[in-house]
Amino acid sequence: MSLRNGIVIVDHGSRRAESNQMLEQVAALFGERFKDRYAIVEPAHMEIAEPSIATAYGKCVERGAQRVVVCPFFLGPGKHWTQDIPRLTAEAAEKYPGTLFHVTPTLGIDDLILDLLEKRVNSCDAHDYLCDTCKGTNRAGTVEQKSKLSR
Repeated sequence: MSLRNGIVIVDHGSRRAESNQMLEQVAALFGERFKDRYAIVEPAHMEIAEPSIATAYGKCVERGAQRVVVCPFFLGPGKHWTQDIPRLTAEAAEKYPGTLFHVTPTLGIDDLILDLLEKRVNSCDAHDYLCDTCKGTNRAGTVEQKSKLSR
């Protein structure tokens, strides 16, 4: 018998609404792209913002999940992956006896990450380092601006 999976994509959580909304968009896009395989996908923030891991876990169970796969939206395997997320997930699971959970590895080192890094660098180069995303922000500067900042 196959158990029905719920997927929770979890980031750190931020005081910046735009950052939290980005994760919610990632979860929605993941859910849409892989809807044939994973009908239950929920976003979660480890701290600071809602939905929390507990809230997302509960929503997965309410939607019929018997197993919840928690996917950290983190690059490296730091303390949040080794301690905090497993603890918060186990605490959430206690409220739903009979459910199982698993925390996946972080995004880590992967050819797809390398391709994404190259895509970002190439975009800067293709726009002669003056793209609309960074133009006029502290993320794009000239040698003259840098020397003004160091005074």
